[in-house]
This record gives sequence, C-alpha cells and structure tokens, in this order.
Amino acid sequence: MEQINAVGRRKAAIARVYVSEGNGEIIINKRTLEEYFPSPILQFIVKQPLNTLEATEKYNIKVNLIGGGYKGQAEALRLAIARALVKINAEDKSALRKEGFMTRDPRAVERKKPGQPKARKRFQFSKR
Repeated sequence: MEQINAVGRRKAAIARVYVSEGNGEIIINKRTLEEYFPSPILQFIVKQPLNTLEATEKYNIKVNLIGGGYKGQAEALRLAIARALVKINAEDKSALRKEGFMTRDPRAVERKKPGQPKARKRFQFSKR
C-alpha cells in the first residue's frame, strides 16, 4: 500500500494526513501524538476512527496541522483520519458515518460587525 492522503478542517484548523501501513505511530508536526496533545481526551478524539475500525496498530500516520486551537485541531485531525481510512477501504464508510466522523462541522466564529464591540454584543445604550 502506498501513502494515502486526506484533508480535514474544523473552525480555523487544517489537518493534512498521510497514512501508510505500519505499527500505529502518529507523528504530528514532527512530534508524537502524546507530545502534541498531552490531554488524554484530545488523544481519544484523534484515535476515535481508528478505534471504531480496530485499526490502531495497523497504520502509521504523518500529520501536518496548522491554525486554530487544540480542540479544533484534534477534531480536524479526526475528520482527516476518517477520510483517509475510507480512501483505503470504502466499506468502512457506513461505520464511520454512523459514529459521525465523516461529517465536516461547519460551525465557525461569526464575524464582528461594525459599530459593535463583538459579533452580537452591542455598546451600552445611554438615553442621556
């Protein structure tokens, strides 16, 4: 199997993933998964598609992650891994879709409007 690549996005984060056969190591921006995401919850989020298909020790994953915060990056990476796994084996798509890993979360920060301090917040009204 040659290298399979996929892209995942969430908020402002973009994850480019390169999956090849191996022993289950995940390298993110030249650091290990545990180094890059010290939180076990974020590590769990990243590994969810692999755990669903019981393929944690099957593939080596090299990741290029840019933009966003750590939560957005973890979810972008989850989407990218799920998309790469579907490219490898199309029969896995229904199992991943059922868990919700194939859906791109479209929610992003609303833009700031002119004449207001934030997107929806207004300046305090003064009658006098």
